[in-house]
Amino acid sequence: MSARPPTFYAWVSVATSVVVIVLKFAAYFLTGSVGLLSDAVESVVNILAALIALAVLTYASEKPDHEHNFGHEKAEYFSSGIEGALIFVAAGAIVWSSVPRLVSPQPLDQVWLGLALSFVASVANAACALLMLRAAKAHRSITLEADARHLLTDVWTTAGVFVGVVMVQTTGWLRLDPVIAIVVALQILWTGWHLMRRSFDGLMDRAIPDEDRAAITGILDQLRQQGGDYHALRTRVAGAKSYVNVHILVPGRMSVQDGHDLVEKLEGEIVARLPHVEVLTHLEPLEDPKSWDDPEKPLAGS
Repeated sequence: MSARPPTFYAWVSVATSVVVIVLKFAAYFLTGSVGLLSDAVESVVNILAALIALAVLTYASEKPDHEHNFGHEKAEYFSSGIEGALIFVAAGAIVWSSVPRLVSPQPLDQVWLGLALSFVASVANAACALLMLRAAKAHRSITLEADARHLLTDVWTTAGVFVGVVMVQTTGWLRLDPVIAIVVALQILWTGWHLMRRSFDGLMDRAIPDEDRAAITGILDQLRQQGGDYHALRTRVAGAKSYVNVHILVPGRMSVQDGHDLVEKLEGEIVARLPHVEVLTHLEPLEDPKSWDDPEKPLAGS
């Protein structure tokens, strides 16, 4: 799965979104259902999000340069944040188109053909989303994950609209159609809020997950069994990469070469366990009280 670059999956998402948007708007024009229109409007967001994801993944894959010494991976958080904002816009458009139908309900046309097109579009979205989720896990890409989860949301939205339109057709209660559209809008707002919150966390240098931190401290704890120690362990996540800074304390009598070999060994063990982590160590003499100074000590952790 990881043999293909992340941009490949972004292109798959773009192609799928083009097909889906044609099918869903065709379903709306055939039926006149604002429920199906709400589904089609969300697909407009899907294609915009896919294009943004493609641009951001292309930029994030660039090597570190003079102005961006740590690379460009953090750009991925802008993609998921913009996608979340686009979802808010889509939700507003859905509500705007639904309110008039609550006041003046209208009958639906060619319902079964429209639903058939909507079903095919949903299957395409589901297949693309599952493919992208696997790729997101392999590449540790929040951009691919955000796009995939948005597509999965679209699948559930389509399912809800599908059931609702069938109920409109069988019960004759025409106002159920705009009610379903408004419920869809409220549901996708939750997805948008979740994506924007994750982007904010990433841009604010959120610490690595607890399980990754536990793996790192498990390796560093070996020092205490060998007469050394460590402190000032700080971590942050930036897109697909994680960064770890830590102060290593060793006996002052240890030679520079032995100290270097020790930290190289520790860094190698951490990277072997967590290949996405980049480790920066600072070597200090254990006996010097100043070695324990840490004016920027986090509120939690050592």
